[in-house]
Amino acid sequence: MKKPIANRVDTIFIHVTDLQKSVEWYSQLLGVEVKGEVHGPIYTFNMGEGRPGLTLDNHCFDEGYELKPLNQPLFNLSASDIHEAYQHVKDIGTKFLSDIQHFPDLSEFTFKDPDGNIIMICTCFS
Repeated sequence: MKKPIANRVDTIFIHVTDLQKSVEWYSQLLGVEVKGEVHGPIYTFNMGEGRPGLTLDNHCFDEGYELKPLNQPLFNLSASDIHEAYQHVKDIGTKFLSDIQHFPDLSEFTFKDPDGNIIMICTCFS
């Protein structure tokens, strides 16, 4: 079988309006330092060996671009302790869409970034 497309995700794009502000916010959320200078149109956070990057894109070269956040999570981030993660997100100041929801195999909550993009945090039980 011909396989012209690799079976992997290289990066997840998050569309933002203010790149500098978003880089600072995601840096706090992820607990990582900003590496290098922030220049438009994109900034990518390294999420670890073998994992997709998280790329913020402000579309500064796309004349007339209008950000339209989706009404469901773009992706989820993993947390070993859902309550600690919830408190951390609360501490950086954000709009929560749900409290912690508990299910047999996972716990999760959702919130918005500064541009209204919805993110989910999950703790999975195996």
